[in-house]
Amino acid sequence: MERIANLASEYFSAFRLPKVGIPDVVEIILLAFILYEIMVWVKNTRAWSIVKGLAIVLVFMAIAVIFDMTTIIWLAKSLFTLVSIAIIVALQPEIRRLIEDLGHTNIITAIARLDDKKVECRFSDKTLNEIIVASYEMGRAKTGALIVIECDTPLGEYERTGIAVDAVVTSQLLINIFEHNTPLHDGAVIVRGDRVAAATCYLPLSDNRSLSKELGTRHRAAVGISENTDSMTVIVSEETGKVSVAYGGEIYRALEVSELRKKLEIVQDKRLQESKFSFFKRSKKDDKEDKKDKKEEPGKGENGLEQKANEGKADA
Repeated sequence: MERIANLASEYFSAFRLPKVGIPDVVEIILLAFILYEIMVWVKNTRAWSIVKGLAIVLVFMAIAVIFDMTTIIWLAKSLFTLVSIAIIVALQPEIRRLIEDLGHTNIITAIARLDDKKVECRFSDKTLNEIIVASYEMGRAKTGALIVIECDTPLGEYERTGIAVDAVVTSQLLINIFEHNTPLHDGAVIVRGDRVAAATCYLPLSDNRSLSKELGTRHRAAVGISENTDSMTVIVSEETGKVSVAYGGEIYRALEVSELRKKLEIVQDKRLQESKFSFFKRSKKDDKEDKKDKKEEPGKGENGLEQKANEGKADA
């Protein structure tokens, strides 16, 4: 009986709740804060893409372990240290900024904002119209422009290369920014939601050799940012005044007003996007319905924009 009593005591002792003191509570809060900051940092930098890539590799490695693929497992073990060092080197600028940000972070304020919701990467119809008007007005005057529209991938690292603006998107503002001989005309503008986040931003150039030799630095920069992020970039050519769009590593040149509107509308509401490959595909029936539904007064909306674009071509 005594032996049974001892076994029962040991069995039920495993279900006893541990004693939790003040140091334990403080430790849990600090660990939660650190973990949250790391997750936010990963989500807002290129590390997020690396994490997704590593997740795919880990799934592949799990399959290799299940089926006992000894050669693949041996290669993975041999390359583990090298890959770890390569990831640290690739993320060196982000890691440095993370440490700097932690040094400037107020812990109490940071904990208080844990419940803040991220602003959706969407923009209003007014912003869409303002971008279209500005693009074709600048095309008419042959003013070069690069307008990068942020989507799911944060553009913070490119925003830091420019000058903060944080102003509501208007056609007058965009035209003013890209006007020749103004302090902000050189570089790209980053649009986040309904606001111009920054101007004079530097973008990575594309190494794609299949791009036309006619394309200059502005177009290659637009393709470059579209290869690294899911953003859409509107390009206005300084030489020809034509408006183009770069998205997903591809460039779509010399767009009409209605074509540019459709591209921006798909980015505006991604629920309309069935897949990345059907991004620019619209049926003839949809086009007819669009024309039927969008009857507007002369000089306003899409019809007015087309009129302005045609006037610009006539002047050119």
